[in-house]
Amino acid sequence: MKKNVPLRGSVHANEFLKFLLVMKLAILLTLFTAYQVQASVFGQSINVNAKQTEIKKILNSIERNGDVRFLYNYELASLKTKVDFKAENLPLTAALDKLFVNTELTYKILDNNLVVVLAKGNIAKFADVIKVTGKITGDNNEPLSGVSVLVKGTNKGTSTDNNGVYTISTDKNAVLVFSYIGYESKEVSVKGEQVVNVKLTLSAKILDQVVVVGYGVQRKSVVTGAIASVKAKDLEDMPVVRLEDALKGRTSGATIYSNSGQPGAASTVMIRGVTSINNFDPLYVVDGVPVAGGIDYLNAADIESIEVLKDAASAAIYGTKAASGVILVTTKKGKSGALQVNVASYYGVQSPAKTLKLLNATEYAALRNESSAAAGNGILFPDLSTFGKGTDWQNAIFNNDAKIQNHELSFSGGNEKSTFFASFGFFKQEGIVAPSISNYQRFSVRINSAHKVTKWLNFGENLSYAYTKSQNNFDANGYYGGPLSSAVNLDPITPIIITDPTVLAQNPYVNHASSIVKDAKGNPYGISPYVGQEMTNPAAYIQTHQGNYGWGDKIVANTYIEIEPVKGLKLKTSIGGDLAFWGSESFNPIYYLSATNSNLTNTSFNRNMNKAFNMIFTNTASYTRSIGLHNFSVLAGTEARKMTQFGVGASYVGLPVNSFGDASMNFTIPAANMLGNGYESQPYNISSLFGRVTYDYDGKYLFTGIIRRDGSSHFGSDNVYGNFPSMSAGWILTREKFWPANLPISFLKLRAGYGVNGNDNLSPFQYVSTVNGVGTYPIGGQLVTGNSPVTVANPSLKWEQTSQTDVAIDMVMFKDWNLTVDVFKKKTTGMLMQPSIPYYIGALQTPWANIGAMENNGIEIELGYKKKVGQVGLDFKGNVSYLKNKVTNLGNTSFLTYGNMQSSAYEVSRKAVGQPINSFYGFQTLGIFQTQAEVNNYVNSTGALLQPNARPGDFKWADLNGDGAITNADRTYLGDPTPHWIFGFTVGATYKDFDIRIFAQGTAGSKIFQQLRRLDIPTANYSTKALGRWTGQGTSNDFPRLIDSDPNGNFSNPSSFYLEDGSYLRIKTLQIGYNVPKKVLAKAKIQSARVYVSGNNLLTLTKYTGYDPEIGGTGGGWLYSIDRGIYPQARSFMAGVNFTF
Repeated sequence: MKKNVPLRGSVHANEFLKFLLVMKLAILLTLFTAYQVQASVFGQSINVNAKQTEIKKILNSIERNGDVRFLYNYELASLKTKVDFKAENLPLTAALDKLFVNTELTYKILDNNLVVVLAKGNIAKFADVIKVTGKITGDNNEPLSGVSVLVKGTNKGTSTDNNGVYTISTDKNAVLVFSYIGYESKEVSVKGEQVVNVKLTLSAKILDQVVVVGYGVQRKSVVTGAIASVKAKDLEDMPVVRLEDALKGRTSGATIYSNSGQPGAASTVMIRGVTSINNFDPLYVVDGVPVAGGIDYLNAADIESIEVLKDAASAAIYGTKAASGVILVTTKKGKSGALQVNVASYYGVQSPAKTLKLLNATEYAALRNESSAAAGNGILFPDLSTFGKGTDWQNAIFNNDAKIQNHELSFSGGNEKSTFFASFGFFKQEGIVAPSISNYQRFSVRINSAHKVTKWLNFGENLSYAYTKSQNNFDANGYYGGPLSSAVNLDPITPIIITDPTVLAQNPYVNHASSIVKDAKGNPYGISPYVGQEMTNPAAYIQTHQGNYGWGDKIVANTYIEIEPVKGLKLKTSIGGDLAFWGSESFNPIYYLSATNSNLTNTSFNRNMNKAFNMIFTNTASYTRSIGLHNFSVLAGTEARKMTQFGVGASYVGLPVNSFGDASMNFTIPAANMLGNGYESQPYNISSLFGRVTYDYDGKYLFTGIIRRDGSSHFGSDNVYGNFPSMSAGWILTREKFWPANLPISFLKLRAGYGVNGNDNLSPFQYVSTVNGVGTYPIGGQLVTGNSPVTVANPSLKWEQTSQTDVAIDMVMFKDWNLTVDVFKKKTTGMLMQPSIPYYIGALQTPWANIGAMENNGIEIELGYKKKVGQVGLDFKGNVSYLKNKVTNLGNTSFLTYGNMQSSAYEVSRKAVGQPINSFYGFQTLGIFQTQAEVNNYVNSTGALLQPNARPGDFKWADLNGDGAITNADRTYLGDPTPHWIFGFTVGATYKDFDIRIFAQGTAGSKIFQQLRRLDIPTANYSTKALGRWTGQGTSNDFPRLIDSDPNGNFSNPSSFYLEDGSYLRIKTLQIGYNVPKKVLAKAKIQSARVYVSGNNLLTLTKYTGYDPEIGGTGGGWLYSIDRGIYPQARSFMAGVNFTF
């Protein structure tokens, strides 16, 4: 008998069904709107059969079925006349003559199969329609491609080709509007001219782009805060796997490290350094909705822009959670005009960018002999000639043909009343390590629309859904027995599979024959007799984790309504939500991998599901007005957020199957074997008031003031609310009369700002004293549960506060160059910590208190260049940032520890006062003792040996405190895991229809703790660096002798021996593209087409000897730049196409 226990579906089926219903309705409405707005113009023949159908709809049908386009005034009453009409293979003129009989309509056929439909009374006026062509150039007479050309007052428009040329049919007295990003728009009257060439002028280049600033937009030229922006064009030119990669190397002040190369792995993102020891993740806001868990659910092709609010002067508008910076993501909206269909797709293969140089079997056996003999244990392998190269474990798990693919389809269109944007995306990536248990896929859908009901009322919505599925069944940076760490540490003598009958006749292949993991042919996987603990045959490990996966459903939606009762005053209400479901399914079979890694009793099938919901309700009122030369804007708003989360899980133990594919919760098993668990978090509420005032006088003197007041449910009544103000000012010198007109600097702005942000990142009710049951005792013959305090109350608990001062300049020089320089100082005070308390207090846990402090200082430089000479275009974007972090206060302790080594109780890193956060900590080496005399001469003032256990070939430890002994007190700070310099640059060139682009990024000034080899397993394999070990006087001064017992702690002590330079420069992307000429595409009715090939992670210049110098902060940041076997980055080669219809 079986029972059905559909854990995942039963929990959120109702919500998901509601969502599917909403999605279906939205798609139907969108398609209906698209049909009403504009139909496709493609078709091969005219065949129509309609009964009582509006003439306008019949024209639409002819467009679909014939090679023809119609142009008409939508307001013509005759177009709404319903008629019976039938045409079978009729010529175009015959069909139209028949259709317009007995109506007031007539037509005129132009070039390119364009047909103008108009009232018969206006036929004379039609003679005024002409074809206009021309060329659009910039300040330096370079042709501008992609310039929008629109007939003023209509939806009719086109764009320039790669040579800056356009063609459009219009009335001879029409006005054409030319617009292009970074240039001033221009209106030109046709006046009967058939050739209209236009020269556009720069509008302070990128400094005059529109940027999102939080609850609004501003021209960048008048922005007084530190805001970096990445536009859709940047993403289109270089597709990214994860959206965080779009910021890496492109945004000054942002340190972004991939946590690993595992498919779907997140990144560590730090905006202007680490702000707090509790949490340094920035706040992500997508279309006005704060989202949890990052932005990996987004499809990069849906992004219109990404703004990074780096300083408090700009981020204060978001108050809480904004202390570590804010990342604003704006998705694409529909544009008025004909239906536009865009198809983008790429496909590629990946392989490891690097493999480690490890000892082969012969080398390993030789060094094991040496290490064993030095410890007095004799020779282990007398005949080295029998080993050869042995097993290459890296080759056994690496995938040199890992597939990666991405496909996107989007629709956009609209008219003056309604616009829409809809998209579908699919992404799939195989891992380069153990691909059958390391892969990721995402499916996404988006619908955005905006509707103008009247001149004073409009509304819209943004709706997205994403489903993700991942198989990441091992730690991406851990040495506890995953396939990567085993491949690094396992001996190369053990074969992958065992076929030798002599070996198969021995244990454990005999006494565990039924449990040993076997390959598809029934051969047992090899079990190492030399390397134990968690290290196992990685091929066997992979077999035991087949099928296990994690999943996620995420819905982010926002809808708004806006009214403008009087000119300049806008009232807006929006409600949004972030609804996420996620969970996993796994199966633990019966297996025997080694003596310390086995499950010989019961199988288990596990399933869990979690739900989180974040709801936000926002109301704003804004007023913009100019009085003479005085321009100002005022924003006031309220906001309320509520976040809830719960989860459930179940395990079935002892299933009568031994594979994931056969496991389920449909089996009848004893009730005792049905295990369950669950949790529900306390609702988290935030209520807010905020306001902003911006002012400028004649575009010269600029001011912005912001205030936000947040109330958090994490604090007691005395400290519920926190106030977060900011102010900033700017001065555009080049608008002053005294500024010489002939200087090479055409734009110069000075700006400065100061502001405060908050952080409430702690669990609820930490401000009150709590109690917990601690045992039972008898009273009156009954057992009574006793209670004791868990923690001490702290009613003074309040917000962390991060203040920031920023001084900067923005300039445009020599017309083609733009430069931005920011200098900042960032201080966090009242950092939430748990200080140590005396034992006599009696609490089990220490209370939270506002006692810590930290600061970051830095400078950021961004430089850009763009120029086109003839048919050659050049552009450059580069940035470099310097950052220095320091912990300034930790209350009644001078340091916090974590990151212990596997083989000892010594910590690898510390958070310490006066040092950068998570600084590496350990012993300083002074080289290697070359002779016994050197050991004997290393004595203290009394003549005693400082290192009595040392012998020639051992490290000489520095006696830093001078007490005459090597003790824990001699440990010191060895290096900073956070890079001091972050840089990136993009260089692009175009020639006719070809383009090439190179993107590189890197860091400098950081250290990495290289902990790839398991230090507590003396038999673990070594890198080939060990071939240069000390073997006698003068042979090495940096790699010590090998000895099993390690009496001097050469390998077990954390020391400078393990630190390596983490600096690197990586050629992240090299792409070559070709834009198909429009004259070639015209016959296929394609607006634009681009094909390209791309190589990613092609070259990394670094001194680091591990897999990858890019090591994010897994483990909540504690493991930042600690390499325990990081899943390496993939090198990939891709080919892609983009089409627009």
